[in-house]
Amino acid sequence: MSSRTLPLLFINLGGEMLYILDQRLRAQNIPTDKAKKVMNDIITTMFNKKFLEELFKPQELYSKKALRTVFDRLAHASIMRLNQASMDKLYDLMTMAFKYQVLLCPRPKDLLLVSFNHMDAIKDFVRDAPSILNQVDETYRQLIEMYTPLSGGEFQLIRQTLLVFFQDMHIRVSIFLKDKVQNSNGRFVLPTSGPVPHGTQVPGSIRIFSCAGEEVKRLQFPNGGSYSSALREGSFELFGERVIKLGTNMYSVSRPVETHMSGTAKNSAQHTKVNAAPNPLAKEELNLLARLMGGLDVQKPTAADSGFRVNLFSTDEEEEEALISRPEELSYEVINIQATKDQQANEELARIMGEFTEEAEPSQGPSDKGADLLAMMDGL
Repeated sequence: MSSRTLPLLFINLGGEMLYILDQRLRAQNIPTDKAKKVMNDIITTMFNKKFLEELFKPQELYSKKALRTVFDRLAHASIMRLNQASMDKLYDLMTMAFKYQVLLCPRPKDLLLVSFNHMDAIKDFVRDAPSILNQVDETYRQLIEMYTPLSGGEFQLIRQTLLVFFQDMHIRVSIFLKDKVQNSNGRFVLPTSGPVPHGTQVPGSIRIFSCAGEEVKRLQFPNGGSYSSALREGSFELFGERVIKLGTNMYSVSRPVETHMSGTAKNSAQHTKVNAAPNPLAKEELNLLARLMGGLDVQKPTAADSGFRVNLFSTDEEEEEALISRPEELSYEVINIQATKDQQANEELARIMGEFTEEAEPSQGPSDKGADLLAMMDGL
């Protein structure tokens, strides 16, 4: 697995989250000043210098629950609040949208162009806030410095790592279903047509060369698709035309978006076995979360800036029904780590680590509040 995958995963999921929230804020007619504050606060937190320093350190990917915890804190980094069902739907939409983009990338290196499309959109969200814009530009420079020197093989490893992360997620999304790019079982339909990746040729020819390197024979065969020559390569600079459209806002045209658990996902979840043995990555998960959470300061609404709730469903009744009907095995148990200060984070982590290393017997049961965090980490 690639140790350089986490920043790309975070930035692309974050970009999708901002697209969705922007669409919902508009749909619910949230006042412009409040909507702008929400977007600015979330982006400020996303691109916090200390947070990104931890994120850009070479490290393996962690569990979906750990990542979900980070995005739960991010989504609530301003005066906006989401109920559990809406947060679940938001995360489902984010992950399925990026999974689709990873699958459709013409070549592994184009994952960076997808990331730049998200970054370009994020810059547009904060174009009137120079200080936040500087934070985003600094992250741009970090991405260029870290990823442009990588070889095609290293990008292929990053792509494979992402696909392994997403492989068991088959949430049906109404937009994808209507556009016929997703089947009813939640799996995506990959096209066998369109432009070939940059640097490659349209399939259909077999060339035979002599020992001297001269072409002596050429055969043609049906390629099974309707291919066209490659588009020009997108720009990997701070400014430029990215060429590919993956990673741009698919919610720019207002359409209702629904998510549904596929039958395959439900069945596979019902057969998931719970491993009682402690996960050897649990300590690393706690380290990661404690460090990352240190840079995520969740703001509490003040009297002058009253908070408001955003519903990703059409009605409150639909939201309540979604929460009840969601299979328990597929619900994200968000790990709540209060670590807004380094000292507090270290003390909390030391206490948790002590409990983890001293735990020799099974936990006392779900009612034991003191073991809740440890039990959740064991299940990661």
